Parts: sequence; structure tokens; C-alpha cells
Amino acid sequence: MHDIRLIREDPEAFDAQLARRGLDPMAGKILLIDGERREKITAAEAALAERNTASKAVGQARASGDEAEFERLRALVAEKKDEVARLEEEARERDRQLTEMLLEIPNLPLDEVPDGADETANVELSRWGDRPEFSFTPKEHYELGEAMGCMDFEAAGRLSGSRFVVLNGALARLHRALAQFMLDTNVDENGMTEVWTPVLVRDEAMIGTGQLPKFAEDSYRTTNGWWLIPTAEVTLSNLVADQILDFDTLPRRYTGWTQCFRSEAGSAGKDTRGMLRQHQFEKVEMVSITRPEESLAELERMTRCAEGILEKLGIPYRRVVLSTGDMGFSARRTHDIEVWLPGQDNWREISSCSVCGDFQARRMNARFRREPGGRPEFVHTLNGSGLAVGRTLIAVMENGQEEDGGIRLPEVLSPRLGGARRITPEGTFE
Repeated sequence: MHDIRLIREDPEAFDAQLARRGLDPMAGKILLIDGERREKITAAEAALAERNTASKAVGQARASGDEAEFERLRALVAEKKDEVARLEEEARERDRQLTEMLLEIPNLPLDEVPDGADETANVELSRWGDRPEFSFTPKEHYELGEAMGCMDFEAAGRLSGSRFVVLNGALARLHRALAQFMLDTNVDENGMTEVWTPVLVRDEAMIGTGQLPKFAEDSYRTTNGWWLIPTAEVTLSNLVADQILDFDTLPRRYTGWTQCFRSEAGSAGKDTRGMLRQHQFEKVEMVSITRPEESLAELERMTRCAEGILEKLGIPYRRVVLSTGDMGFSARRTHDIEVWLPGQDNWREISSCSVCGDFQARRMNARFRREPGGRPEFVHTLNGSGLAVGRTLIAVMENGQEEDGGIRLPEVLSPRLGGARRITPEGTFE
């Protein structure tokens, strides 16, 4: 959420940043409601002062025997009491309107983020690894998985409908091994604290990280009001909600492996084959809570953590900085990591690492003190995938595929797969 004081100080700059997001000016409407709210508060305070003064005078009038003055003052006290209540209620209504408006406005991009309406304006920053060359036409992951009998979309359809998959045998174990490898790397090498969290959360948690109220249709809600998390960013970030942290406990770096759930609203017709875009999937998430002056350096560190996992797996990737029109709602700058998928002959996103500044912290009321007794300041938050497990499975399959339909596995996974180096065309390890 945005700091109303900054909008008051420079409304033109606020609107200029919104324009970079492709949005119309909003500062005028925001400041109009804010001004009315402040006027109501000031008027209520003045009416309360008049009431208090009249209340003191009531006793004096009665003591002096001035019945007419006593009745006038008593009526004035009652009038001012009603006026205070009315003004306070009107101020609360303006405050509610202001909060609702601010909750709907996305974060403002950093100056260095490239301007653009969509992904076509994203800028490639770097590449790693050589794209594999094949003496045959490479297949897509679902062709490989179905042929070896380890990827069943028909069974998933009977159970749940479209955009679900059943993994079994070697691919189910490979999927699990990938998630454990990512999690262990984040804990043992990247200095993160492993956290296991619920996947059902309250409204407040979704509001805190920006999924609500604007993107309710993108998530699933239970009949009793819980939300299924679209990402563990929601739970890991909200661990510090309504907290005042000690300076020396920052940065805090969390990682968690969870199920994630997304309705994929608006994605009709996109990636309908295979498991690139699913309603239910697994992800190893990374979240950092930092001091403001350290958050940009933390973005680079987090991005490198995700890239390092891909390098260990030997999967070629590129880093892209997203344009203002392609960034997520809460982000100020985002690095997408895209892996090469030979079956698609294309780069596909496998991780997004974003710095959010104090945007989420204001929504969550997450703060810290630089010294005991000092003024609380808002922390900065960051989040990123380290990595999306299903998409990493896809990348391993397509980059390691062989002409006979087998899959060559990354050596780093061999200890987690009973020493296996390959999945045969029949779907067994060898």
C-alpha cells in the first residue's frame, strides 16, 4: 500500500509513476477523499472541544440558579455529542474509502525498470549454459511422459478436470527429488530458514501480500472463508505481519515447499497441453525481510540463489528484467528467470524474483527498530521462486531427452534417485 504522505507531497510524481504502469491519474481523487477525511477529523475535534467547554459550564449555570442558561448549555452538550458522533462516522467512512482505493493501486516501479505495455518490452540481461542440440526433433514433456506411462492427464481429468496431472513411477519420484534438492540447497548453501506453513489462510494474509482485494478471481476460496494460497509468498511474508522486529534479526530469509493453487482466470487457451499451467502445483518459495537500504542487493542475491539451482541441474537459462507493464501488482522490480525448453523451442519462465519495497509491509504492518526505543520503520520484502517444481521437471525432461524416448538425468540428483542417471523409455530408472 502507498504512503499517503508521499502522495500529498508530490501528487504529480505519483501520477507519473502510475502512467508508467499504464494507469490513469489517481492522486486528485485520492487527495480529495483524504482532504474530506482530515476536515471531518478536525471538525470532530473542534466540536468535542466545544462540548467539553459546555459540559464544564453546565454545572456553573446550575449552581448560579440560571435555569435558562443551564437548559441552553445542556441542549448544546447534547447537540455537540451528536455532531461529534456524526463527524467521526463520516471520517471513518472517508477512511474506509481511502483504504479501499489505496489497496487497489499497484506498487510503483523503480526508475531503472524499462517502460512498456507488456512482455514485449522486457529486457534480457544475461544467459547461462548452452542450449542442447539434437539429431532428432525434440518432443515436449507431455509426449515423453505419456509415452513412458508416468504422466497421466486422462486420469487427472476424470478426477478433477482440465489443468491437472497425475504423476507416477519415475516421474513422481523425480518431481519429489527436485523439490527436496531445491529446499536443501536453499537451507544448506543459501542460508535460508526452512518453514512449513498452512496452505489455507485468512483474508488478512492475502491482503497483506497484494492478492486481495484486486485479484480474488485468481485464487480459490473455501466455503468457510479460507483462501488456498497461490504461492507460499503469502504465508512466508505474513510471518512478520503486525510485528516490530529487532534490527539485528534482519535480514530474515525464509524458504518453504508447498502446494499452490491458482484458478488461472483469464488464461483460457494458453498452455492447455501438458503441465506448464496448472490449477495445483508445487513450488519452493524464497522470501526475504530486509532493512530498506539492503533490499536491492538482496534482490540480486535471491536471483542468484535461483540461478544457482539451475546451474547445478545443468539447465540453460536467461535472466530478464520485466517492463512496467509486465510486473506483478506488488513488485517494484522483477527478474524473471526463463529456461530453454527444446520441445517448445522457446524460453519459459521458471522463477520470478521481485523486490517490493515497503509496499507489502505497509499492508501487513511489518516494521523494525534500528535501536531499542527507536521509531519503528517499515521493512522491505522480497519474494521469488526457488524454483517452480513442475516447470523444473519439464525442463529436466526436455533438455535431457534422448532419441529413444529416455531421459538423461542431472548428475546432482543421482544420490536422491538411488544412483539412477537415466529414465528409460519404459519409465524405469537405470
